[in-house]
Amino acid sequence: MAMVKGVEVRGTQHCETTALGVLLRHEGIDLSEPMLFGLGSGLSFVYWDSKAMGFPFLGGRVKPFELTRNLAAALGLELLVEETTSPRKAWRNVAAPLDAGRPVGLQLDSYHLDYFSTKVHFGGHVVAMYGYDEQDAYLVDTDTQGGAVSTGLAGLARARAARGPMTARHRSFTLTAPSSPTSPRDRIIPAIKTCADAFLNPPIANLGHRGIEKTAERVPKWLERSDDPRDDLPRTAVLMERAGTGGALFRNLYRDFLAECAQLIDSSHLHTGHTLYTEAATLWTQVAALVEAAGESGDAKNLVQAGSVLHDLSRIEREAMQALSLL
Repeated sequence: MAMVKGVEVRGTQHCETTALGVLLRHEGIDLSEPMLFGLGSGLSFVYWDSKAMGFPFLGGRVKPFELTRNLAAALGLELLVEETTSPRKAWRNVAAPLDAGRPVGLQLDSYHLDYFSTKVHFGGHVVAMYGYDEQDAYLVDTDTQGGAVSTGLAGLARARAARGPMTARHRSFTLTAPSSPTSPRDRIIPAIKTCADAFLNPPIANLGHRGIEKTAERVPKWLERSDDPRDDLPRTAVLMERAGTGGALFRNLYRDFLAECAQLIDSSHLHTGHTLYTEAATLWTQVAALVEAAGESGDAKNLVQAGSVLHDLSRIEREAMQALSLL
């Protein structure tokens, strides 16, 4: 049995930033969730569809764990990542730091967690683990999932061993702060510019502002694309608004990050970016509502309207990132 003392649970919204907050506070670094997301250059966009998929996927952030790597690099943290195909070694990789009094981050498939409210396979879920006993593991998850929660060790083992999209091989990780950590304020502008560059110059048309434009063209045909629009479209809307995104497909988090930055750095470009992302966040919530309404009613007019809003969003986010790239 082991239990890390002093773990603070906060009402956080996104899984990876929730876990990062726990690990960093243990190292004496206390940052807001939007600041963690922004310093990790977490915002992105992807539209993904293929014949093998039942319905298109919309993503609003970088790939799982990329945010963690970005944040560690930005703040000069030592990121120790363990991966293995051996369940026994995977447990040792977690138990050792916990026994030494350090919380551990885990990437796993949320489907197998006892407390998880929505039983869908998602291999990119991240939690912080702060203790265990003979039967249960003690975790910190998002506010929606209960904050401080527990799950059976058998279920945790299945979640960590799961294979499939976005999964990792029993990935666990710890963060260690240097004796003289980098000031987060000094890393704000580089993090924003990194995010803006990736968004403005995507390698393929499915990503960044080009991906939003592509989505605008495809969304009006989603009733025809789906075998079960009454299920697929509302589920997509839920994923955009309430599935750990902080609302508005992560745009609320980035808006709040920019607002916090504007209090620290006086820049017209930063204020422009914040103003535009405030508008974008509202419009993304509108898109989600229109997609949900289309699924429930079967009326394609909602999707045509959503497509029109998405055209606007492609322009607004492009202009926002262009302004932020000038920092």
